Amino acid sequence: MGKENREHKDSVFVDLFYEDETAEKNLLSLYNALHGTGYQDEGMVRKLRIGQALYKNFKNDISFEADGKVLVFGEHQSTVNPNMPLRCLMYVGRAYEQIVEDRDRYKANLVKIPMPEFYVFYNGMRNQPLEQELSLSDAFLIPAAGNSAELKVRVININPSKAHKILGKCGVLWEYSQFVDTVRKYSHEGEPIKKAINECIGKGILADYLKRKGSEVRNMLIAEYNYEEDIQVKQEEAMQIGEQRGLQRGLQKGMQRGLQKGLQQGVALSGQVFQMLKKDPGLTDEQIAEEAGCTVEDVGKVRKAFGI
Repeated sequence: MGKENREHKDSVFVDLFYEDETAEKNLLSLYNALHGTGYQDEGMVRKLRIGQALYKNFKNDISFEADGKVLVFGEHQSTVNPNMPLRCLMYVGRAYEQIVEDRDRYKANLVKIPMPEFYVFYNGMRNQPLEQELSLSDAFLIPAAGNSAELKVRVININPSKAHKILGKCGVLWEYSQFVDTVRKYSHEGEPIKKAINECIGKGILADYLKRKGSEVRNMLIAEYNYEEDIQVKQEEAMQIGEQRGLQRGLQKGMQRGLQKGLQQGVALSGQVFQMLKKDPGLTDEQIAEEAGCTVEDVGKVRKAFGI
């Protein structure tokens, strides 16, 4: 599969929930599923476009304002990153820059802002719990004080096999998870994306979306899986480099410890030989070497060093 050369690439997740003509409808469905509401007015959704913050070179995050809240969503297919709360902190700061007018920030009266919520949808192949929570305070150098800021990210496993309840409440998210699962099913065959798209259209999974944007979806998936593969390769390379450096450091420490131990043993042996020579000058080098557990040459070196 070839690679696109665009600097920043959108994932299918971002396209489906942010760029596509059905994005507002999909976002509202997702909001209702998370909050147990039944809103129908898509106009209440205000999409926020934030510069790259959650991910470095790949657009895999979306944010929008609705119902007095600003929601940040990220999709993650590799291992869940514990630094996601820190990234979300920087991300939501950029969101508030768009929401709050410059002049309002300096008013004497309290400026009301939408409450932030943070979510990560995990659909990777590694085993992860059904749901978990990441906290910004886990990264603090010292325990959080009473007036410290806190930020929590709710990580939801949307793999079909996990059957999280949100998949039963949000049809488009369930179909998306099924689509990703189908792509993986064909990953070891020729033209896996084409086969997955055809199967999903036949089963009514994102059928309208895939019929309209099949070629675009193929290009996005090619970029997406190349990006994930690139991350995995870099992680493996980093582990190999770490192992090599660890081995080198271990050898260096071992050599240093061995040298120190050898010097200590040498000094002790020399002292023992010196004391024997001083105590009984009549002893032969062979007798001293046998009693001290060293060689005749070692005894000779001590004699020479001390002029005995």
